[in-house]
Amino acid sequence: MGGEDAVRALVKEFYDIVEAESPVLRDMLPTNTSTSRVKLYEFLSGWLGGPPLYIEKRGHPRLRMRHFPFSIGDFEASEWMRCMTAAMNRVGVGGDLKDFLVEKLTESALHMRNQN
Repeated sequence: MGGEDAVRALVKEFYDIVEAESPVLRDMLPTNTSTSRVKLYEFLSGWLGGPPLYIEKRGHPRLRMRHFPFSIGDFEASEWMRCMTAAMNRVGVGGDLKDFLVEKLTESALHMRNQN
């Protein structure tokens, strides 16, 4: 993906897009998103093959359990992917890497669904 700076840039763009364009996702976040930004960076760091920062600090991600308090259906999962794809576009992720990330992150987003 390009290392720490590239992952940080992706996370920054993702949350900037969520805050500016996605009221449904924004409503799931705390007023100050700095901790959310750190957690996503730490998670993606390990998920993308870098240092497992999230696991080292917080243990197993248990993503579905951690997202269970939020109502997540098809729309919310799709909206998350819309924002993440837009962030990838903004930071210049393309080609096979983008295709791979879209496929795998879509699987994860759909796995978070807890509503019909």
